[in-house]
This record gives sequence, C-alpha cells and structure tokens, in this order.
Amino acid sequence: MREVKTGRSFNKRRVNGFSGSARLGFRPRIPIFLLVGGRELITGIVAESGRLDKVLADASGLSRERVKGLIAEGHVEVGGAPAVQASAKIAEGTGFSIHVPPPADAQASPQDIPLVIPYEDEHLVVVDKPAGLVVHPAAGNPDGTLVNALLHHCRGQLSGIGGVARPGIVHRIDKDTSGLLVVAKSDAAHEGLAKQFADHSIERVYHAIVAGHPSPTKGTISARVGRSDHNRKKMAVLADHSSRGKHAVTHYKMLETLDNCALIECRLETGRTHQVRVHMASIGHPLLGDPVYGKTPAPLRPLLKTLNFSRQALHAAVLGFIHPLTGDELRFSSDLPPDMKELIDQTTH
Repeated sequence: MREVKTGRSFNKRRVNGFSGSARLGFRPRIPIFLLVGGRELITGIVAESGRLDKVLADASGLSRERVKGLIAEGHVEVGGAPAVQASAKIAEGTGFSIHVPPPADAQASPQDIPLVIPYEDEHLVVVDKPAGLVVHPAAGNPDGTLVNALLHHCRGQLSGIGGVARPGIVHRIDKDTSGLLVVAKSDAAHEGLAKQFADHSIERVYHAIVAGHPSPTKGTISARVGRSDHNRKKMAVLADHSSRGKHAVTHYKMLETLDNCALIECRLETGRTHQVRVHMASIGHPLLGDPVYGKTPAPLRPLLKTLNFSRQALHAAVLGFIHPLTGDELRFSSDLPPDMKELIDQTTH
C-alpha cells in the first residue's frame, strides 16, 4: 500500500607522486589533488573551524557520507594523526589528508531474483523483503542477496555511497526478519535518507509475536544496546553509564492476546542492531522462534516444530519517510507474511 500526503568543488590536479610544494610538506589552503600509488590523495589546510565531516566535505568536494566512511576506514588524517570521529571538532588552520582508495571490483554481481516492490522512482526503491533473504553479501553469503537482486533489477543504478559490497543500502533488516526497507538509487537520495535515519524522523513500525503476555500491555523500553560482554556475536542491554553501545528506544503495544504468546506492535525511535529482539527479551518477552535471544515457552515448542517455524517472528510492517528529492510524505505498509499468520491462527483462543 502506498500513501503520498503530499560541495563546493575544486579543479583537480593529479600527478604521479608528489611534486612542488607538496613534496616539501607544505599544505595549501586550496586542496591539492594527487594520484599516489593508484590512490587519490587530497591534502590541504582547513579554512574554518567546525565539525570534521562537514568541514572536510566542504574542502574536498566529497559528500559527508563519503567522508564519514573514509574516516571509519582509517583513510583520513588530521594534524598528522588518524581521524577517529566524524563528529569531532577541527580548528581553523589544521592540516588534513584524505586518502581515497581506488575503485574496487564489484563484490556483488546482478542476479535475477524476484522482488516485491511497492514503490520505485529514479531516486529510490522500496522493497518488501521476504524472510530468509540476506540484505548484502558478506562472509558466508557471497551471493543470492537483496543487493544481487537489486543490481539486476536496477541495472546497476544504485547509490555508490555504501561501497561496492552494499550499493544503495541505507539501512538493513535481519536475514530472517521480513518486511519493508528503502534503498537509494542516487547518492542524493542516499544522503537525504541517511540524514532522516540519523535524526530518527523515519517512521518504523514492526509487528512481532512474543512469548507470554507483556504487562503492562504497552510501554517504552529505553535501554542502551551494544555488543554482549559474554558473546561478541550477540547484542545485549548495557548499563546506562556504559561507554559502549548506543542509546535505544522502543515503544511497544500489545495488539492481541494469544495462547502463551502475544502479537505486539513496536515503534522504533532509534534503529540499533537487533533492537526489537534485544529489548523485548530484556523485559522477559523474547520473540518466538528467535534462535539467538529467544526461549520458546514449553507449551508452544511442539507447535513451532510442527509449523517448522525457526525464525524470529518479526515483520517490518510500516515504513514512512520524506522523499529526499521531492519532499513528498511517503508511507508504506506490508501485511504479515503467511508463516506469521499461521502461527497466530494456531495460537488464537
């Protein structure tokens, strides 16, 4: 269902190796663009103080998202030392160097994989992902992913900000979570959507089937989420004063009482890794079928085995955002998939 409510650039100079003033270690205020060992080097001096990613984007002509990615990958130096945080402040007159790696061979190839697409234009595409489909290639899943399908469907016209392994990917949902996500076809759309995710203005509603009956029937879980101290492959709720993890907020509401379980709605203020799964487990109501954070109530184990239900019962049901290029309000909804409907039917009083 679709509802519609209504940098600065510089001339680049590339030479093989350093020359002139660059060889002497002098950094000019107007950036020099060099090609060194197959890598582009952008070097200069900051003309005004401010937030690191913004100042360097203005100085280099790169997008802020690209600068953030290069900082995270260790390709940016400020004042002779590696830059660590995109949000750090940089003072006027500070020297900087940005090493831009050469384009890598595409790590994903187009594959003709059927997709359900509620909406698409020249800037973005909304996908209703089935459970079991990995979003992007990674170790253990080199192909057969949503990215492979999108490369075929969009004929390679996807935003390059996410890199060759994640073209167009602005956000993810887990392999075994079904439902809606938006993918950027242009860099302008990617940056606009990323900003909305960063300021938490995206509407995201999940439907889940959890063990037991939450009491109270609605509430807010505000708890920091980060890597578990005991298992680095898992996420966990951390102490509020922890220096690790990120603040996370989930608003939940019980929609239907079922036998030994309940259908709930979760509205996300933030979008942390495994947020719904971790938050609901933290209040004693893990998602049915969750192989990592869940423990199925004993009375329901035979039913889940009979239904062969072995994934977390989680569905991204609603996705709403402002179109980053047109300014239109877009809102999409997705019905529960058949396996979750069957589980509800079998546990209805």
